Amino acid sequence: MQQTYQISGITCAACEFKIKYLFKEIEGVDSVEVDMQTGQTQVFTQKNIPAQAFEAVLAPYPKYKIIQPQNVEPKAETPASFLQTYRPLLLIFGYISAVSVLVAAQSLNGFDLMLAMRGFMAGFFLVFSFFKLLDVRAFAESYAMYDIVAKRFPVWGYLYVFTELGLGIAYLVDFQPFYTNLFTLVLMSVSLVGVVQSVLNKQKIRCACLGTVFNLPMSTVTIIEDSLMIAMSAGMLFFIR
Repeated sequence: MQQTYQISGITCAACEFKIKYLFKEIEGVDSVEVDMQTGQTQVFTQKNIPAQAFEAVLAPYPKYKIIQPQNVEPKAETPASFLQTYRPLLLIFGYISAVSVLVAAQSLNGFDLMLAMRGFMAGFFLVFSFFKLLDVRAFAESYAMYDIVAKRFPVWGYLYVFTELGLGIAYLVDFQPFYTNLFTLVLMSVSLVGVVQSVLNKQKIRCACLGTVFNLPMSTVTIIEDSLMIAMSAGMLFFIR
C-alpha cells in the first residue's frame, strides 16, 4: 500500500536522501518518494506501518517532523526497465568509450590500447567528479551510507570528490602513470568493498557515482563499473612495468 506523510525540515537534496535512507530501514518499506519542494513523502509498503514507526526513526534528527500523516488508497507502482533506470550511466559510458577509441585510433603506430584506456580513465573521473561537484554535501552524505571509509570518517566523502577530479587530470596529462594507476587500483578496490556489501545485504540505497543528479540504485551494475576501473588500472600497471 501507499502511505503519505507531510514532513517539515526538508530543505535540500541531502535531506531528501536522509529521509529516504531512514524510512527504507523500516521493515516492510519497499520504496520512498520525497518531494523536496513540498515535503510530501510517499512510502510504498508491503503492509500498513503506523506513523509512530516513521516518527521513531526521525527522532534522532529533530530538524524533521511529521506534521500531517495520512493513509491513502493502495497504488500500484510500475517498476522502471533496466534501460530507463540506467540510461544516464549507459550514455555517459558510451560517450566516454567512443571518444577514447577515436583518439586512440589516431595514433601514428595504429590503434593504441594504452591511450584508449588512459583516455577512458580521464573521461570517467572528470565527468563523474563534475556531477559530484554540483552538490558536494549531498554526495558526501549519500556516499557515507555505504562506503566503508566514509561511514567511519564522513569527511572522506568530501575529499573523494576532489580526489576523483585530481585523478582525471592526472590521466589526462599522463602524470606519473605508475603511481596514478596504483593509487586508482587501491582507491577503487576499497570503494568496491562497500558496494558489494550493500548489494549482498540487499540494501535499497541510491548509488552516488553520478552525485545527486540521477536516481541510480545500488546494484550489480555499480559493481561492474568499479571492477572495470580496477581492471583497467591493473592492466595499465602491468604494461607500464
